[in-house]
Amino acid sequence: MQIKKYLVPLLMLTVFETIAVTLWLTKNEIFYLFNFSYIGISISLGMFLLIKRHPYGRRIVQLLVGLYMLVYLGIIRGENMQIEGFWYYLFSGVFEAATIHYAVAKIFGPLLFGRGWCGYACWTAMVLDFLPYKVPKHPRKNLGWIRYVTFAASLIFVAVLFLTGTQHMEQIMFWAFIIGNAVYYLVGIVLAYVLQDNRAFCKYVCPITVFLKPMSYFSLLRIRCNPDKCVSCGKCKRVCPMQVDVTDPSRKRLNGTECILCMECVKNCPKQAL
Repeated sequence: MQIKKYLVPLLMLTVFETIAVTLWLTKNEIFYLFNFSYIGISISLGMFLLIKRHPYGRRIVQLLVGLYMLVYLGIIRGENMQIEGFWYYLFSGVFEAATIHYAVAKIFGPLLFGRGWCGYACWTAMVLDFLPYKVPKHPRKNLGWIRYVTFAASLIFVAVLFLTGTQHMEQIMFWAFIIGNAVYYLVGIVLAYVLQDNRAFCKYVCPITVFLKPMSYFSLLRIRCNPDKCVSCGKCKRVCPMQVDVTDPSRKRLNGTECILCMECVKNCPKQAL
């Protein structure tokens, strides 16, 4: 029974180590072994701490992975890990850096762990989750269309650079990463205070969710409710930062593709029904 309890973090570590070793051997670049091993160990550690009911397990992982992606990969190594970097490498025909990151974390990975990226590794959410509105104060607003605008804007921005034959693309991508992050943080913080919701940026503006949402619908890892234990107290819905109806077992449940696996509902369920 004890081993079964830790199957999910062990599975996550196995997945990331498999990716790490495969990329290391196929691309003959030891960086991939370090990169995906580090991320896999960090995420697995967070899941282990959550199982042990450590109050800051998820936040520890956010800082471990988020700062690594933002500071080391983004600022020190000069890799644009934002969506603009993905379009840049994709248009260049290069399968490395941001393209690999997106394939693993945001395009195919969500088939396994849904939007776990948003809960454990996003460097934007890492900062926003420090703000005071951890539990939304108001019902969700019909503003989800904004994410498609930002998604299209990022694509058009990079496409124009390629079509016009712009020089010094590497430098432009670096500064796009710096300025883009600054804008994300500013918009995210303002929205959090205006809408009294830390995760307003994630719900309405973040372009990455255009990739994440459809794949998350089929996610293998999901929060499930035991109807025999549930007393319909509604506490899980009140504490969910993404306002997901986790008591509904169907994949069509309210905001079902928004679950970030933060486990707040599990920690706060008085009957351990989740």
